[in-house]
Amino acid sequence: MTTTSGTPATRTGKRAPLVGLVAAVVLMALAASVPWLWGWNVHAKSDQDGTFPPLSATFDLRVGVGTLPAVLIALAGWRWAIDQAASLPWRQLLLGSYVVGLAWLLALAYVDGPEGISRVLSSHNEYLQTARVTDDVPALLQEYVSRIPVTADDNWVTHVAGHPPGALLFFVFLVRIGLGGDYAAGLVVTLLAATTSVAVLVALRALGAEKVARRAAPFLVLGPAAVWTAVSADGMFAAVAAWGLAALALAATRWGTRQALAWSALAGLLLGCCVLMSYGLPLLGLPALAVLAAARRWRPLPIAAVVALGVVLVFAAYGFRLWEAYPVLHDRYWYGIAHERPNAYWVWGDLAALLFCAGPLLGAGLGQLASLRRHADRTVLLLVGGAALSIVLADVSLMSKAEVERIWLPFVPWLLVSVALLPERWRRHGLAVQVVLALVLQHLLDTTW
Repeated sequence: MTTTSGTPATRTGKRAPLVGLVAAVVLMALAASVPWLWGWNVHAKSDQDGTFPPLSATFDLRVGVGTLPAVLIALAGWRWAIDQAASLPWRQLLLGSYVVGLAWLLALAYVDGPEGISRVLSSHNEYLQTARVTDDVPALLQEYVSRIPVTADDNWVTHVAGHPPGALLFFVFLVRIGLGGDYAAGLVVTLLAATTSVAVLVALRALGAEKVARRAAPFLVLGPAAVWTAVSADGMFAAVAAWGLAALALAATRWGTRQALAWSALAGLLLGCCVLMSYGLPLLGLPALAVLAAARRWRPLPIAAVVALGVVLVFAAYGFRLWEAYPVLHDRYWYGIAHERPNAYWVWGDLAALLFCAGPLLGAGLGQLASLRRHADRTVLLLVGGAALSIVLADVSLMSKAEVERIWLPFVPWLLVSVALLPERWRRHGLAVQVVLALVLQHLLDTTW
């Protein structure tokens, strides 16, 4: 066996994927069983009866109209996806990744019927109800920070308070153009979220890693992350983040052309928008640096950074200052359920939730990457390393205790690039594990998102 870069694998390297996979499965099992065995209320949800920590979910066995399509897509993907990803012309691979990914998202969501698309955004804690009554955006930005505290008069609902105004303004835009219904908005989010895998593939090819892109493609398109991607705004955040990093990769590898300046500016615009959608997405700076390091060209950085900072400062000029909002949000978070969620569980339970979302094959991919170290594909090492470091920082911040199966969606595809290093036998069997887990989670659990 050899690595993707042609380096012979050592005996230790041959065992590394198995060690990583076993470690992932053990961590997932412990996170699910420890609260039950010890009677430990970890407050995965406010109503603890029938919950399934570390996920924000309750047991609810069911089948629906999306069950048969989801099973057929899973079977077809397991049978043909790896071969097709290796042989299709590039543009057909991108189109196929989007079409199959979208079908997978919709099929899983439709296990619950049309409500699988509309139910989440219809919640009073989400953005849409606030977006529908917003008629003065400048006034909203002026009062945004003052309405974050739970003790404030007319305080924001949970998700509006927990995010910068960029997330809310996206839904205000949908309302203004007539797509503010629960189902319509959910469908828009899903259509956008399905482009995430395409953006990652574009970035990899731009960085000279087309072979890696083709090997990783089936796992970017099909997997358990789809359970949350289709029904949460974080799926849309993941798409914006992925295209921002893809634009940065294109800027770095096409320097010297007029397009490079435009790509740099677009990267800054998209990444700046990400910062104003979620307080955790400034951590995208690490994957962004990894992209530039992989390209060995830093010239796009000043342009992208200035444009991203400009986005933040425009909002500040209208009254929303990110640096003032975060401490206020921190206080509200710890005033609420965060102080009831034990750090001793969530500091590792969050990592288990990430594995439920990304799939246990991520453990095998990370194990393989760790065993190869400097012999691994340089682009994979940098991109996965940047995403992994972002996750570590988010975890130790204790600002994401629980619910990370959706919160960390923007980092999941970049971590999954590691599976491209696995031998073909591992990837073929691993894809079956990924899709089966997705089907089990969707049919066995009623997830919050």
